[in-house]
Amino acid sequence: MKQRIGVYICHCGGNISDYVDVEELGKMFHQEENVIISKDVMFACADSNQKDIVADIQANNLDAIVVCSCSPKLHLHTFKNVAARAGLNPSNYVQVNIREQCSWPHSDRPREATVKAAGLIRAGINRVSYSESLENIELSVKKSALVIGAGVSGMKAAIDLARSDNEVFLIEKDFFVGGRIAQKETLFPTNQNGKEVVAALYNEMKKFPNITIFTGATVEKVSGSLGNFSVDIKVKPRYINPNADKKAVKRAMEECPVSVHDDFNLELVERKAIYKNYPEALPDVPVVVAEALKDATDFTGKFASTLNLNEEAQTLSLIAGSVLVTTGYDHYQPKEGEYGYKTISNVVTLPELNRLMEMNSEKLVYKGKQIKSLAFIYCVGSRQTKGDNKYCSRQCCTSTIHTSLQLKEKYKDIQTYHLYRDIRTYGKQELMYAESSKQGDLYFKYEEKEMPVVSVDGKSTIVKVKDYLTAKKEMEIEADLVVLVTGMVAREDATTISELFKIPIGRDKFFNEIHPKLKPVETVIKGVYIGGTCQGPKNISESVQSSLAGASKITALLKSGTVMVDPITARVDADKCTWCGKCSDVCDYTAIKEVLFGEKHVAGVNKAVCTGCGICAPVCPVNAIEIAQYTDNEIESMIDGFMQDVIITEKEAVVEEKDEEGKVGMKEYPLVWREILAGMTDEKNTIPEIVANTKLAGELVTFHLMTMNRYGVVVPAGMDAKETYYYYKRK
Repeated sequence: MKQRIGVYICHCGGNISDYVDVEELGKMFHQEENVIISKDVMFACADSNQKDIVADIQANNLDAIVVCSCSPKLHLHTFKNVAARAGLNPSNYVQVNIREQCSWPHSDRPREATVKAAGLIRAGINRVSYSESLENIELSVKKSALVIGAGVSGMKAAIDLARSDNEVFLIEKDFFVGGRIAQKETLFPTNQNGKEVVAALYNEMKKFPNITIFTGATVEKVSGSLGNFSVDIKVKPRYINPNADKKAVKRAMEECPVSVHDDFNLELVERKAIYKNYPEALPDVPVVVAEALKDATDFTGKFASTLNLNEEAQTLSLIAGSVLVTTGYDHYQPKEGEYGYKTISNVVTLPELNRLMEMNSEKLVYKGKQIKSLAFIYCVGSRQTKGDNKYCSRQCCTSTIHTSLQLKEKYKDIQTYHLYRDIRTYGKQELMYAESSKQGDLYFKYEEKEMPVVSVDGKSTIVKVKDYLTAKKEMEIEADLVVLVTGMVAREDATTISELFKIPIGRDKFFNEIHPKLKPVETVIKGVYIGGTCQGPKNISESVQSSLAGASKITALLKSGTVMVDPITARVDADKCTWCGKCSDVCDYTAIKEVLFGEKHVAGVNKAVCTGCGICAPVCPVNAIEIAQYTDNEIESMIDGFMQDVIITEKEAVVEEKDEEGKVGMKEYPLVWREILAGMTDEKNTIPEIVANTKLAGELVTFHLMTMNRYGVVVPAGMDAKETYYYYKRK
């Protein structure tokens, strides 16, 4: 057990000390057995305090430290580094969270918060007493990276990785690179053509011999771990003879007698069964829908030397030191009947409108009718209180307004109406909103409780909306085309990728990073990173930035040929283990396998794969598995410490009145609270009414009502009829 422990209790600038008596706790734990130093500090994470902790460790020969502050997610590594700088093994450090777990949730009961904090701190001291000095695990890594998804984010990351002399395998599910950006005619703010951006990136990639691109490819199987991921990919055939003459291939495309749905153009038109997404699509090799040509025997016979309809898919095995997932997003697909989609002929989505604009150069025509007015309905499939997608897709407002500006520029006399809940054109994108307003676009604000209604009146399509900008007047808009502004949703194959690489998925179904600020592109799986819109809605710039962040992390990881990983893994007591296989069955990371130990079969842990999640430990019937830093001794001692009685010396007795039922009366409240309560009737009251009754300043009443609401002295009671003021009433 540790004999010389240092304890540091953080004020956190008032976040903790406003509700927890940290000074009293500092004095209390100075008396604790084996505690040599016990201090309360204003900011434990400040550079000056970090230096003081280093000096304390060295001067007092401390063998363990406990810092009682905020969440370990924020500063665990900060204080582990402090320990390391002082020559103390970082595993002999424990962080106790008395902010998120104590002062914040119990801010209304400071005495009890202090008692609970004392229990948490004692639990931390007990735990660190049983801590062990652990050493990081060194692994050799292969200097190669696998990038999944060849959109703009994936291609930029592949180029960045290749520049750092890494071997790069770029896998794209589609037969052509570019992803969604290839479907964009113009991009904000540069007004570049999406296809030109894709071509420039592809040509840049071709300059690097260490980039290998696989199109029409999917990941089938993944094994191994950080440094040596073994990945099987399946490459679908294009059914084009690789030795065929290019002119013959072009003739086959032109003469193909069969048409199929055009997925690239969102099935607004059809394309030949031998196709490219668009004429300049890359790689410059078309694809054959072989199933569609099975009855076109005359045609296939004529081009027998060009087509190879018997070609089969190939399965290839790759070894990668690290993986970057940039698989992108899907557009939300409205349900049939949602705002008239699929039931009213002239209701389309924003992505469909963008494809129509590219296919119509002179006039915007849809189903034979020239479009002279459009009504955009925002937040379709986003910010749903009762639906699946409760999040904001962030880029929809910008995309819509940018499209509206392009409509005016391309087709001149066209009127656009914008039915929105909130305009979120953040940053420089706000300039587009101002330009849109100046050019005559009309904006109507609606609320979710009163959604726009799309209906047909004879030959006209009418959109009804209650406009909150004009005191909820009901407007009727006759539009030639109704455009549903759909948000970003996770791809359909996200769950497949998640299962293969063990990447956690959030409630929004996008991939989860470890921490949005501290580790924004790392996943819980060592060596697997995420970037772009597979994490959540982003614009192009943000997507590229995140994928490049992932690429830089991979480069830093692979550059030395070896990597040090966290030693918190499962470990097996071979003397106790009888190999029943239960631990292996529950392990999501395939880190546990049967091994031979002498003449005995026991569980063996692959430390490179193990994440230290601990799911294996409770299922072991003979208690042969434990997790480093989470041993039985450490956890049980924490429970004992937390359950121990705590005596807090009160500095001042609090005078309270109690009624017959023992409820606290009014003496504990500030005088101004009593004045406010005296000025409230037994019914509901607005702030102006309370101000009139009390003669107190409106600002003072407003400030104290917020605090009284927080402490449960008053409660909100809805809004007045004009929705101008909130009602409050005594609790």
